[in-house]
Amino acid sequence: MADLFGSWNSRIRISIIILFVGFCSSCCCSNSRKDSSSIHSLLRSMGLPAGLVPKQVKSYTLGENDRLEVYLDGPCMAKYENRVIFESVFSANLSYGSLIGVEGMSQEELFLWLPVKDIIVNDPSSGVILIDIGVAHKQLSLSLFEDPPDCNPQAALRNPLRKRRDFESLR
Repeated sequence: MADLFGSWNSRIRISIIILFVGFCSSCCCSNSRKDSSSIHSLLRSMGLPAGLVPKQVKSYTLGENDRLEVYLDGPCMAKYENRVIFESVFSANLSYGSLIGVEGMSQEELFLWLPVKDIIVNDPSSGVILIDIGVAHKQLSLSLFEDPPDCNPQAALRNPLRKRRDFESLR
């Protein structure tokens, strides 16, 4: 009888150890996410609209210094008020209500493609989002960014700016 309970207790201990190791490994690796819908939830929880990133997010990471990196299958173009190109990796410093130091995102303005620098929602009740494109600050309606847009990879490849960048990178 003692052997039966001893064997059963050791099985419980092993199960508890396995669960603990599994829990610890999930905590250690929690910065890397595969579920693209969770990026949209993360943005909402940080006071930003979910539609700032497209539906086609493959994965994302949130580093120690709150550096958010969003991974797509490739460059693609989305439409808000104007057209926007996302590179394969879109990144920014994430804090409540803002994405600062944006990299990998360009917006079309009067036939020019300008890099987006910052995205800020100072007051969600105002219904306004501020987009800093370097030479100007645009105030747009938050409603434009409520839902994640579809992102078209073929349209991004036809963009003349991408061709020029590719040529420069070959030199």
